[in-house]
Amino acid sequence: MDLSGKIAVVTGAGRGIGKGCALELARAGADLVINDRPDSSDLADTAVEILALGRSCHAIAADVFSRAGCEQFVSDVLAAAGRIDILISNPAFSRRAPFLEYEPDIFEQTIAGTLTSGFHLSQLVARHMVERGDGGKIVFISSVQAEMPIGLCVAYGAAKAGLNHMMRTIAVELSPHRINVNAIEPGWIDTPGEHVTFSDETIAAEGRRLPWGRLGLPADIGKAAAFLSSDDADYVTGAVLPVDGCFRFKDCRVEQTIPLRDA
Repeated sequence: MDLSGKIAVVTGAGRGIGKGCALELARAGADLVINDRPDSSDLADTAVEILALGRSCHAIAADVFSRAGCEQFVSDVLAAAGRIDILISNPAFSRRAPFLEYEPDIFEQTIAGTLTSGFHLSQLVARHMVERGDGGKIVFISSVQAEMPIGLCVAYGAAKAGLNHMMRTIAVELSPHRINVNAIEPGWIDTPGEHVTFSDETIAAEGRRLPWGRLGLPADIGKAAAFLSSDDADYVTGAVLPVDGCFRFKDCRVEQTIPLRDA
């Protein structure tokens, strides 16, 4: 996969999945514009790692959870890099809580930060791509929770399910412009945020229980993003790609099914 000469924009690139995507796109030859929230202490470190790979990198802190923030960010990207060939749309907000106790304002904030922000960002970038007339690649970072109703995650699951459907609609509308639009569904990925929620011991133990024997890594998602951003994926659009080490089917293995009665 050769992304040489391409300008890729990755949001939420300070750490975790966003950082993994940015680094893998850089390894494939893309030059980067990376983003994280204004108070991020990690964005500069990601930029240093990208520069060390021999690629150019602009780091732009911005709040992409609002329309105004997305408009300013895209304007700043075009001023810095001149164009956008690839967008990895990775904004997300999540808080776990029981459905019966879920705060309405947190529900709305999750939808806004995970679904609505993806609409704003992709629409603005797509308008630029259509105007240029050279096609482009848009990749949304979704989640297996778009398909799996996991407890304590009512808002996040709803937002990601909506993101998948929105992606498919966008793909249909942008196909005449040769803009590929796809989504990646990460499973349980070993990111800094997971270590805030769970202990290191729990993460290690749960990783061993998964069919693949480990949690996913940000690089696993990044490599999938690099593929979907490349010419190798020219005929792939409107697709949802699970990258989860079979997390969705972790309870379907033979050794975990109910034993058959002896013949």
